[in-house]
Amino acid sequence: MARANAFYAQSGGVTSVINASACGVIETARKHKKQIGRVYAGKNGILGALKEELIDTSRETNKSIAALRYTPSGAFGSCRYKLKAPEADDREYARILEVFRSHNIRYFFYNGGGDSQDTADKLASYSKRNDYDLSCIGIPKTVDNDLPFTDCCPGFGSVAKYVAIATREASLDVASMCETSTKVFVLEVMGRHAGWIAASGALAQEKIGDAPQIILFPEVPFVEAGFLRTVKRAVNSKGYCVIVVSEGVRRKNGRFLSESGSKDAFGHVQLGGVAPVIADMIGRKLGYKNHWAVADYLQRAARHIASATDVEQAYSLGKAAVELAISGHAGVMPIIKRVSDSPYRWKIGHEKLSKVANVERFLPKSFISQDGYGITAKARRYLEPLIAGEDYPPFRGGMPQYVRLKNLLVEKKCPVKW
Repeated sequence: MARANAFYAQSGGVTSVINASACGVIETARKHKKQIGRVYAGKNGILGALKEELIDTSRETNKSIAALRYTPSGAFGSCRYKLKAPEADDREYARILEVFRSHNIRYFFYNGGGDSQDTADKLASYSKRNDYDLSCIGIPKTVDNDLPFTDCCPGFGSVAKYVAIATREASLDVASMCETSTKVFVLEVMGRHAGWIAASGALAQEKIGDAPQIILFPEVPFVEAGFLRTVKRAVNSKGYCVIVVSEGVRRKNGRFLSESGSKDAFGHVQLGGVAPVIADMIGRKLGYKNHWAVADYLQRAARHIASATDVEQAYSLGKAAVELAISGHAGVMPIIKRVSDSPYRWKIGHEKLSKVANVERFLPKSFISQDGYGITAKARRYLEPLIAGEDYPPFRGGMPQYVRLKNLLVEKKCPVKW
């Protein structure tokens, strides 16, 4: 009897370490050849299953697969595509099973955030109802760090490290020029509903009063008058003010400061950039010369300064996903369990996809300082281990060397064009 094959796909916004999880999946599968034949990767995420565009990772050398561990972005392509609920329209699910049957795929590894875990959960239920033996395992990934149950999410630690470093370096620049030039610098970071990334900006501080003097969280309603008073107080005290603001900051009425009016593929409100809104407010109301920047893709693509902890966890969760599948588990997601803060110790566990799907974990109130503009000691104890260590990629000619796979597609067997 032919060995069962596996399908791996990357979903949603990519990170600097999502390929480390892919590396963990593929290398581990290659060590279990009795249970798993080939690992097919979806070209552009779940679309690869729908379009029957399956990348044959067995055509890649061990060296190339190993290089995924230090290569950023999504090596196989990702997508923002939300499957409809099977109860409303099951054609997409039926199509996926048709493709999987044709290629003897019995393992499904979906590497993504909350929406992705929901997709994996729905496909697990659908395949069971249709008597198709398919082990669906979610692999956590999100820079937003907002998945429940897991101590942290792969991708977050490296973004946190980048934001903390960028904040510290930019604050030195502003401090040196504030007497005659820029007095306020605003850095916008990702985080639609949860302020984990914004909180990491506080790791730039070495002592009380250091930049950033203000952090704006989605969990804390924005009050303009109080904010402007705090900015003015910082400038009067230090000569300058550095602000880290989450893209998802809202007013008391719940509206985003930067709401653009459009929505993305998942139905999320598109945000138009909060840093210029904040900077303009400061310029008009306080008259301070200011600059702003949006970390945007830079924060999630910066593999050159990735957290060693993050890389190790991303790889380990990919490895654990395969081990869970071949040991008979299905409909679960491997998670990180923190054992201790100092020294930082963690282990791998797992949780049901049905409990993880579409659940957001917000920054706890106990992590936010009493004034709403900083973090507590408890938050610092949580965050600091996640940015620890460096795991540099190889450099040549002053530039990091990243792998580009051949990504050869297998021959299609399903005649229907999707």
